Order: sequence, then C-alpha cells, then structure tokens
Amino acid sequence: MNPGDRVRVDRADRSYEGVLLPSSTDEQLVVKLEGGYNVGIDREDAAVDVLEEDVYEIDGSSSDDEGGSAVEFDAELPTIALISTGGTIASTVDYRTGAVTAQFDAEDVLRAVPDLAGRANYRGRVVANILSENMEPPIWQDLARAVREEIEDGADGVVVMHGTDTMQYSASALAFMLETPVPIVFTGSQRSADRPSSDNVMNAVCAVEAAKSDCAEVMVCMHASESDDRCALHRGTRVRKNHTSRRDAFETIGAEPLGEVDYDSEAVSFRRDYQRRDESEVDLELEADLEEDVELLKFTPGMDPAFLDVVEGSEGLVLEGTGLGHVHTDLIPRIEELIEDGTTVVMTSQCLEGRVCDRVYDTGRDLLEAGVIEAGDTLPGTAKVKLMWTLANADSVPEAMETSLAGELQERSTPWE
Repeated sequence: MNPGDRVRVDRADRSYEGVLLPSSTDEQLVVKLEGGYNVGIDREDAAVDVLEEDVYEIDGSSSDDEGGSAVEFDAELPTIALISTGGTIASTVDYRTGAVTAQFDAEDVLRAVPDLAGRANYRGRVVANILSENMEPPIWQDLARAVREEIEDGADGVVVMHGTDTMQYSASALAFMLETPVPIVFTGSQRSADRPSSDNVMNAVCAVEAAKSDCAEVMVCMHASESDDRCALHRGTRVRKNHTSRRDAFETIGAEPLGEVDYDSEAVSFRRDYQRRDESEVDLELEADLEEDVELLKFTPGMDPAFLDVVEGSEGLVLEGTGLGHVHTDLIPRIEELIEDGTTVVMTSQCLEGRVCDRVYDTGRDLLEAGVIEAGDTLPGTAKVKLMWTLANADSVPEAMETSLAGELQERSTPWE
C-alpha cells in the first residue's frame, strides 16, 4: 500500500475507510475519512486492505527532502517573506495523543497551502516553533529583528504566521518596535489543517494579498465572518481575540476594521486612513528594547489589596479598572505608595468600548492625584506592551502613554462619529 491508495483499516471492533496519507512516524497509519477528518491508527494493531490504488495524488515531498521545497522565482512577482513562529496555521495532529502540535516550518506551509503558488516569490524563515501561549517578549525581539532583516534583504511584504491566542500582543509589539515601509501581516488559524472547517488556507492566501498591498503598517488578517468569503484587516494595536474558537474571532475594538481582502476576487480594500507604502517617507527603523518587568492586573470587586504587594518593585503596572478607570478607594493609598517607590502605573478600562476618564468621579480624581497615567481607549493588552516599550525607549513615559504612537490610541471613542 502507498499514500494515495483507498484502504479499509480494521482495528479491534472498528473499521475505517478512506485515503491513506503520508505519516510522520512509522508507528501510525493516517487515513483521511470521507467526512474530511483524518484519523491516526497504530500499525501494529491494524489489518489493512487496499481497496483501490492511486485514487488520490499525494505530494510525498517533505522538509527532509534534499534541498527542501523549491519555490520558482518569477521576476514579475513581488517577494513575500513568510516567517513562522508556530501556532495552529503551522501545525499538525500528533496521532499518538490526538493533540495539535506546532511543528511545521514556513516551507511546510507552502506545501500545505498550494493556493499560495503563483501569487509571489517566497522566502521562508522560522523564528520560533511554539504554540502562542508560550510566547515571550524576547521572542518578540527576535521576530522584530528577523522582519527587519527580511525587509532589508528586499522583501516587498512580510507575513508572520502566529498562534491566535497571543497574536494581538505580538502584533502590538512589532507595531511599536518597527517603523516599516512595507506591510507586515500577522495571520493564523483557529482550526488545524486536518479539519474540514480549517481556516488556514483562506487566511494564508488573504494575508499574502494584504502583504502585497500599499498599506505600510502592522496588521492582523483573519476571517471576517464564519463564511469563506473575506478576511478582515485589523490594525495591530487595535485588535482583540473575542472568541475562543470561531473563525471570525478577531475584532477591531472601537472602530471598523482597517480593511478587508475578498477571497474570490483577491481584491484588497481599505475603509479608513492608513499609512501608504508609496507615500511613506518612513525609513526602516527598529527600536527593540523592552522593559520586561511590567504586569497587567485586572481589578474586581472584593479584590484583596495584597495583590498589589506582588507587583511591589516592578517597573510598570497596567491596571484594568472598571468603567471610566476605577478601583476600590481602599486600593488608592497602596497604588500611591507603588508610584512613589518608582513603579509607573497606567489605567485602562475593562470595557470593550470607550476610554478612560478619571476626572468625572472622586475616585478617578484621587487616582490622578496619586500619579496614575490615563491610557485613553488603549486596549489593556496593548497598553502593557506599549508600557514595556516606552519604559525602555521614551524620554517621557507619561507623555508617550497619552500619545498615539502606532494607532493604539484613538482621538475619540464616540461610535456615531
């Protein structure tokens, strides 16, 4: 039997029928069932009958082949750098455990998404091979340096393949670290490639089209709806993952998405002002220093003031306050002590829409008097990343936190304007 044969596999009291796929190990058979899902079966315990040979053409190439995957160069096409950090878009199923694991590099993604062929010339690069919950600030710095190098080497755009859980943090980090003359597009997948409902193909294709566009910003490209029709383009500092598993989990907070990519027509359109590549006077610059000793703390009713003891001595603290930016009045003296001891404290709101304004109620005024810095409508996660960056790079941290540096702080939050 060979990959591409239709087989029936009997194991214990169950029978599976489908197309035999290449397996990453000698111990497991991988069969694609009629419903589209893959199943892994221990060879030792299975009886296999070949029902029909060569019913499906299987590309047997792998990253272990001599020379790796080849991508033909076309002088008429732009060059897009594909940078992999891991995540579901670059993952496969471990058939020993049934879990999804990050193990594909950027070239594997090119093989897994043949629709990318003919759209651009590609260069593949692996910065990390992790699930995004394991992302850390030093990897943001490695990623920013890799992006800079690819642009310096002539890339017309960059696509970063990233796990969705912490993508918004990494996109924010690169938005603050890099002044870019070309698009930098983050994309990922909510569902792994072995699932019939996987979003990896459309997201990857739309991300490449966005990387060819004239928007010289850091963006996140993910499904705009549950349908396979278009992807939304979100500004990297204004995006948030708002659902655990839906394909359209990502949303721009406080505004419409920056733009979208139509999957069928491949058209990229923008509905808001953006930094254009052809009008940009920005030179490629990297400021990758970060102050990692920054925490993000969410206030809740009844919270023990001792939680603030944990951040004592930290360089920075972002608070997620209620409403306009409030905490229990009993916490304010402790917050003031932290500030007097050298901790920069920034206030954001737990609300998804609107901005912090600590001049309306007595609590807010007391927080301002204690030295708390307002972050306007900056998202809490973005505010943490921004504070890490400003503590390491800005001359005046309060001024920087109250100024929009990468589109993270909108002038107004009124939805009717």
